[in-house]
Amino acid sequence: MMMKPPRVGIVKLPLPIIIITVCVLFFMVLLYAEKFSSFSSMSILKFKPFCPRKITKPKPRDDKRVKEEEVGKEVVNSSWIDDRFEFDAEECNVAKGKWVFSHSIKPLYSDISCPYIERQFSCVKNGRNDTDYMHWEWQPDDCILPRFNAELALKKLQGKRLMFVGDSLQRNQWESFVCLVEWVIPQDQKSMERRNIHSVFTAMQYNATIEFYWAPYIVESNSDVDIIGDPKKRIIKVDAIMDRAKNWTQVDILVFNTYVWWMSSSKIKSLWGSFANGEKGYEELDNRIAYKLALKTWANWVDSTINPNKTRVFFTTMSPTHSRSQDWGNMEGVKCFNETKPVRKKDHWGTGSDKGIMNVVTKVMKKMKVQVSVINITQISEYRIDGHSSVYTETGGKLLTEEERANPQNADCIHWCLPGIPDTWNQIFLAML
Repeated sequence: MMMKPPRVGIVKLPLPIIIITVCVLFFMVLLYAEKFSSFSSMSILKFKPFCPRKITKPKPRDDKRVKEEEVGKEVVNSSWIDDRFEFDAEECNVAKGKWVFSHSIKPLYSDISCPYIERQFSCVKNGRNDTDYMHWEWQPDDCILPRFNAELALKKLQGKRLMFVGDSLQRNQWESFVCLVEWVIPQDQKSMERRNIHSVFTAMQYNATIEFYWAPYIVESNSDVDIIGDPKKRIIKVDAIMDRAKNWTQVDILVFNTYVWWMSSSKIKSLWGSFANGEKGYEELDNRIAYKLALKTWANWVDSTINPNKTRVFFTTMSPTHSRSQDWGNMEGVKCFNETKPVRKKDHWGTGSDKGIMNVVTKVMKKMKVQVSVINITQISEYRIDGHSSVYTETGGKLLTEEERANPQNADCIHWCLPGIPDTWNQIFLAML
């Protein structure tokens, strides 16, 4: 009688081991599957949350090129997904990106609705008819810049003082910030007091102030109160700041800037000591050397005075000027006169931004003990030759006449229309807050 081979029994594995095995296999499939290859390894390793996906415009195909004047009007492809990350001030390089046009982008205010804009920046009131410059949105390459939220801004400022310190471009940014938030505040809960060198907007409902302090060089100068029009007569005390800085204490958020006044002359009359001996005691220095000495004085004041646990310090980088149309290839143009579209060339950089000055700022801040957050607005503003006040402004306290507007040499290619480019500066600033 033949013996039957022994029956092989089925090994029963414990249920937890089966579950773990299945999960491991499933994870490996997910990790290596081709449809997940678009996730960057950096984002996985850092466990950064993905931002909500949103649909963006695809690049036009070569066989269906979109004319420049129709940028922003092409049909959106619903399969095009934006997988940029949420904004992170330490991770996102806001200087890298592009301006995207869309008529759906609406300013939060106008120079008619906001009563706090000076005539110098009120381009529509002053006769500018084209409005495309208001409908461009800055989109960084590697993150999503949140839209400006007035209610959020005011909540962050509740019980605090925010002060912008600097020149007329800093006043440009200050007025933009005020207009971006004031429209949500009841009329009886807000007020504006404009003083000689110190102006204060008060949001009583939030016990907050948004202030501007005029200090074109940050350090002391003979143009701090009475502006001296001739740059050759301006004298700067590169080692003195306390007479002005005593007004900056007890402030919760400080935003500084200084640039364009330093570029009005290649030589700066720099003084140590009293202004009484200014005409005899000054020394003419190269503007970069004088700028470095002044910025070191400011840095020493910040390090010795500011408590970073109570006060946050920001520095707005240089706002570019656009007074040489050859910089962006318009050989027949004059300054920024009649420019209605941004420069499309990637990483455009003109003669109105001094990289040497930018390097001075970088080197000085690297040695500071108090952390200063940099609002990097230079590169994004370089493209915006269309956003300046141009001939829709005033000079000497008077609006330009029709005859004066016809002269391109009268174009102001330093300051910006409001609403306009400074709104994006404040969009970046709020995201950093």
